[in-house]
Amino acid sequence: MPDLSVNFAGIKSPNPFWLASAPPTNSGYQVMKAFDAGWGGAVWKTLGIPIVNVSSRYGALNYRDTRMMGFNNIELISDRPLKDNLREIEEVKKHFPNHAVVASLMVQSREEWHQIVKDVENAGADGVELNFGCPHGMCERGMGSAVGQEPNVLKTIVSWVKEVSKKPVIVKLTPNITDITEPAIAARLGGADAISLINTIQSLVGVDLDNFVTYPAVDGKSTNGGYCGPAVKPIALNMVKNCAQEQGVNLPISGIGGIENWRDAVEFILLGATNVQVCTAVMHYGFGIIREMIPGLERYMADKGFNHINEMVGKALPNIKTWENLNLNYKVIAEINKKKCIECQLCYIACEDGAHQAIGLPKGNGQRVPFIIEENCVGCNLCSLVCPVEGCITMVRKDDGSKVETWHDRTEKGNIPTTFNDQLAGGTHHWIPEPLDALKHKKSNRD
Repeated sequence: MPDLSVNFAGIKSPNPFWLASAPPTNSGYQVMKAFDAGWGGAVWKTLGIPIVNVSSRYGALNYRDTRMMGFNNIELISDRPLKDNLREIEEVKKHFPNHAVVASLMVQSREEWHQIVKDVENAGADGVELNFGCPHGMCERGMGSAVGQEPNVLKTIVSWVKEVSKKPVIVKLTPNITDITEPAIAARLGGADAISLINTIQSLVGVDLDNFVTYPAVDGKSTNGGYCGPAVKPIALNMVKNCAQEQGVNLPISGIGGIENWRDAVEFILLGATNVQVCTAVMHYGFGIIREMIPGLERYMADKGFNHINEMVGKALPNIKTWENLNLNYKVIAEINKKKCIECQLCYIACEDGAHQAIGLPKGNGQRVPFIIEENCVGCNLCSLVCPVEGCITMVRKDDGSKVETWHDRTEKGNIPTTFNDQLAGGTHHWIPEPLDALKHKKSNRD
């Protein structure tokens, strides 16, 4: 059986699945319930000077049949007294000494940082996570993402915490920045033991068209909030990859952003994360999702021959290159399985209007199965992505793999376009209809 235990920057847990700092970790009751269900760790909802939250607090982006594909919140840090949270942290650690309990913190002055770090460590927290990512409410007060967007300020506060902390210090980064590696490097220079990312993305999820207010509404008014859920996973994966590949960072990474099953978790780990944190999926489906995540990860590891999580960390990174280092001679074209085709012709519409006019329709005889115009297919994948039938459209390799040439190689050889009408340009390789053909196409369809 694969070993799922992790040691994240000195913080041990029985598995890599942690709860992120959020409403699901707002109390000892919830954290104990989660640990009892199988979660390996929890980052306590952010502690600081208690605030007053508004009502309502959440908004969501639904897409077709998928509810909460994106999730927006304007909730702030814990509104509970610090002494209650400290007492409950101590209680949780008594009952679950081998599970990770990390205290998320957000205060302002050096004295406040020193005091609250000592308090949570005395209560038994295994580490602290500095919340430098909250994009609403707290940033207007000079905290949250206001710190995460200023590397020098971030570095200074991390150094304050390290002056007194006896436990590992994790810095939670904001994605609301041009280059995520800049604050990540600043965190390391300040003495951080690890980083976690991403925090939520500044957002508005929609507008009430009748009342002219964005969601969620508070007495007819609203504000921007933090965006999370499945929709942000691609952004989070890219930022985790960026930090994992940047030599100046060189810190353990806790991956956050849209994780709701074991496959999502594996993707983050393969891109450099040592563990993962989950929030929105628990708010949607409850703590019970861990019952699928643990055995799913175990089966994957067994199938791939991994004995320990560490063997997986960053496994995909060597295969991620800059665009200029991709093989220009690699050639694939689409192939349609006529037996699987349901004749919806979505592939034709997508290619005709959105891509490269490389799919045709049969004429006469009642035939409706589209066909690939091979000489015009650039292998863009669009048809296979829009096809509703799994495995109906596949991309088939056509080059023999004998020659690898990249844009970098061609640049070195001086074999790249240098003028606006250079025949070395790739677009000259396939046929494109004349503009007026679009009107003929419309007329033939009307007739």
